[in-house]
Amino acid sequence: MIDRIAPERFEAVRARQDQLLKIKGSLGDLEEIGNRIGAIQRTDRPSLGRGAVVVCCGDHGVTAEGVAPNPDSITRIQVFNFLEGGAAINQIAATSDAEVWVVNAGVKGGEIPPHPRLVGPCVREGAGNIAREPAMTREQALAAIELGRTGARKAVESGAEILAAGDMGIGNTTPSAALTSALLKLDAELVTGRGAGVDDPARARKVKVVESSVARARQVLGDLQKVDPVDVLAQIGSLEIAAIAGVYLEGAKLGVPLVADGFPVTTGVMVAVRIDPGVKDYLFAGHQSMEPGHAWQLRDLGLEPIFRLGLRLGEGTGAVLAFPVLRASCQILAGMKTFADIGMG
Repeated sequence: MIDRIAPERFEAVRARQDQLLKIKGSLGDLEEIGNRIGAIQRTDRPSLGRGAVVVCCGDHGVTAEGVAPNPDSITRIQVFNFLEGGAAINQIAATSDAEVWVVNAGVKGGEIPPHPRLVGPCVREGAGNIAREPAMTREQALAAIELGRTGARKAVESGAEILAAGDMGIGNTTPSAALTSALLKLDAELVTGRGAGVDDPARARKVKVVESSVARARQVLGDLQKVDPVDVLAQIGSLEIAAIAGVYLEGAKLGVPLVADGFPVTTGVMVAVRIDPGVKDYLFAGHQSMEPGHAWQLRDLGLEPIFRLGLRLGEGTGAVLAFPVLRASCQILAGMKTFADIGMG
């Protein structure tokens, strides 16, 4: 059960924030970020130590529809790269005091050798082609969510005090767009972007795939805003998006601040919030990506991005970049003097 954060906890932290030796509101969003972390931690002097990012990985049958410019084999290659420390997220994590964990939710190519920071084995090798069939069964969706939960638990048990998920899966912006269209009741055209850089004809094809996928799910499930979100996930989601939902569900249950990344990760966040609305109390948005659907997702979740840097890589890069900002907001509350400290209270 996720502990909901009562308004009184925010107000208790805000009372100290408003007494700090500065013009009230002069540190902008940093003040509200610090207040929320203090409320999560039940203290008006919060602190954040080491962080972790759980990169959830999986392949997608929908790439057969020509929606991605790169081969599926890249997903598997990147899993090894994450574990060996050679990816972009590893470099950003190294400068942000964060550890990189990997969840193999559905990577093709057979078993991946054990590694201390690898969670598996995968539920199945690749999701189904959502344009023509379900991505997975409900049972497989629940199993993938549990893999993500396991990744989050392992990261927190290893000392993480702030948590994010990352994503890796060639073609995963297509199920992300399908789920966003379905859950937010938006036209595919509004939420479907270029992913890894497809050209205009490929993007047009991708929009049609998203439309047909959502239409197929609607024929099976009916009103997609009213049915169990796990069933929608199983129809038009993916294994790594399911695992991402699990990361945020478990992270919120464990009571740690959670930072959302870009389009696929925030898709998993939306699913998690619909499974348990309590997740929302622990959320921060690291950035707003170049994918058009991401802005709609953030609006739905009521999140203001910390950065707008034109990122579209995934892996958790934008989320982990934001870790130092959250730490700074805590240090402001914990370390600054108040007017009372100088005899003006």
